[in-house]
Amino acid sequence: MSHIAATDDLFFNRAELDLTRTQDLVDEALRGADDGELYLEYCQSESLSYDDSRLKSASFDTAQGFGLRSVAGDAAGYAHASELSEAAIRRAAETVRAVNAGHGGVMAATPPGTNRSLYSDLNPLSTVPFETKVKLLAEIDAYGRGLDPRVRQVSASLAGEWQAVQILRAGGARSADIRPLVRLSVSVVVGEGDNLESGSYGGGGRIAYDTLIDPAYWHGAVDEALRQALVNLGSVPAPAGEMPVVLGPGWPGILLHEAIGHGLEGDFNRKKTSAFADLMGKRVAAPGVTVVDDGTLADRRGSLTIDDEGTPSQCTTLIEDGKLVGYMQDRQNARLMGMKPTGNGRRQSYAHIPMPRMTNTCMMAGDKDPAEILATVKNGIYAVNFGGGQVDITSGKFVFSCTEAYMVEDGKLGPAVKGATLIGNGPDVLTKVSMVGNDMKLDNGIGTCGKEGQGVPVGVGQPSLLIDNLTVGGTAA
Repeated sequence: MSHIAATDDLFFNRAELDLTRTQDLVDEALRGADDGELYLEYCQSESLSYDDSRLKSASFDTAQGFGLRSVAGDAAGYAHASELSEAAIRRAAETVRAVNAGHGGVMAATPPGTNRSLYSDLNPLSTVPFETKVKLLAEIDAYGRGLDPRVRQVSASLAGEWQAVQILRAGGARSADIRPLVRLSVSVVVGEGDNLESGSYGGGGRIAYDTLIDPAYWHGAVDEALRQALVNLGSVPAPAGEMPVVLGPGWPGILLHEAIGHGLEGDFNRKKTSAFADLMGKRVAAPGVTVVDDGTLADRRGSLTIDDEGTPSQCTTLIEDGKLVGYMQDRQNARLMGMKPTGNGRRQSYAHIPMPRMTNTCMMAGDKDPAEILATVKNGIYAVNFGGGQVDITSGKFVFSCTEAYMVEDGKLGPAVKGATLIGNGPDVLTKVSMVGNDMKLDNGIGTCGKEGQGVPVGVGQPSLLIDNLTVGGTAA
């Protein structure tokens, strides 16, 4: 069954909506607009949390609704409701029509269709019994506590989602997508005396629960969380100052995502509030640095068959060999900038207006052996895992906390350090990348990106790389 047929069953057969009358309402609401759509969504989600050796919480939610948008120039009218009815859509149409009254726009071309499918449309929530999910979390708890006498606490959570969307445009064009999403998270706290440290691991993607409940997978997840916790237990205060920093592969790409990725989203550049505004075609990074946003990776957390405006996702090159060559675009900002949409129009739910957002943002591999990169550093930091971070889009300044990092002394790994933060400027830090590893790796499938109050699932990736000089905030006296 096609995604359109499957979502017709949800939105027009089960709900009391008539497709012809609904299409008439969309056509009327968007008359004179430049763009717009009716976005229909049905979403089931669940979350289970295990803590203190017992099931702490379990929730299941079903949400459905629509968002109707009309775009006129740089303005947009948006109305949404959780009621899927002709009357509710009619009221929304009366609201959004005000933005294009007297505008006289010409409706933008319909996004191209696609028969590509990047993930299964099976509902992960219904394929594994609730009892199996609780048993999994209990086994994770018991396994973690039995690994080492220093383990004080084990926490685990399992989350899943099944989202079906259909997008109706003026003139009758329709597109649809069905998106599964699962995630397993494990945290371990270890202690010696009064000294407590923690480690964590998470993974998932647009897959079923089968991978996560495989003992080989979750044993590895607990082992890794414990390893990190024990590393931190033996850590020393981090040094402070300017020094070379080596970033490990995979999840450290979150620094790339925050410090550089947001600044390459179309809306910030159209409004010239990004540090990268007006730099198209110019060198913004060291030679050898290539960054892409790729929404087409199969089963990945940040991937989308189509975005939330109906545009097929694609692999967009943002920086090529150090030069800025592209932005991530939704339909409105692409049109206003004279560019093409890139499949990056995303929204958290039907209650949110779409905007340019990242999917899977990655730095591509270079030609250096990771050991060779490390060997060049006399005194510096090797950062493997990150926690929270902040970035100012306009200035490009960022601050990131390291959850696993090591001293590098004479080209060799030294002791683990705690309390290290990386402080810098996104556009500036890219110019200081002097070595790019051949070990490009994607993250394990845990990222959620926030922007203007909206959260969407994303992925990151990068190889090992050397930043010649970066400010490290430390705790060493």
